[in-house]
Amino acid sequence: MASSKDSVFDMIKLGLILVAYAVASCTVLAVVNNATSVKIRRNQIDKANSAMKAVFADADDFELVTDFSAGASTVITVSDVYLAKKDGAVAGGVVQVSGPTYDRAKIIIGLRTDGTVSGVQFLENTDSPGFGQKASDPTFTLANGKTFYGQFAGKNAADGFVAGKTFDAISGATITSAGVASLITEGTNVLSSYFTEHNYE
Repeated sequence: MASSKDSVFDMIKLGLILVAYAVASCTVLAVVNNATSVKIRRNQIDKANSAMKAVFADADDFELVTDFSAGASTVITVSDVYLAKKDGAVAGGVVQVSGPTYDRAKIIIGLRTDGTVSGVQFLENTDSPGFGQKASDPTFTLANGKTFYGQFAGKNAADGFVAGKTFDAISGATITSAGVASLITEGTNVLSSYFTEHNYE
């Protein structure tokens, strides 16, 4: 029968082994995190640059700005505002907008300083499959032959974005269509205001 002294020693020994395993595990996790965090951040930057280039193909540089005024909506979030530059001059801007559609969506919008949309891309769309997700589907085309998000390129933000009037809605997904219109309206309003405030018109 083991003595109480042996039992205490065994408990201490077990505790030290567990501490050693915990320290080793934390060390390995820290090393892996440090090794991968730079790559993850680089991938995020590359993805963002690729998305910005997709909505503002003419730009050769994008400059992050933080002094923009938030939009009027309390349910739509405007973030990651960039100036789009061509040969050093401001040609427009790119903005990320997220908010409610039928469920939720996150889009990126390009706007030229003359007020015309240079492009729209979806970063996220959690609306209903087969209906609302057509908005972000690159294989789905409207009667005009364009994708839902592709039809916004070239439109003047001053004309507004009204489903069925200034752009074609998706049949069976009018809530999604109207929601996306609200996101684009909010994003272009923020960019237009920024252009005016900084005399980029």
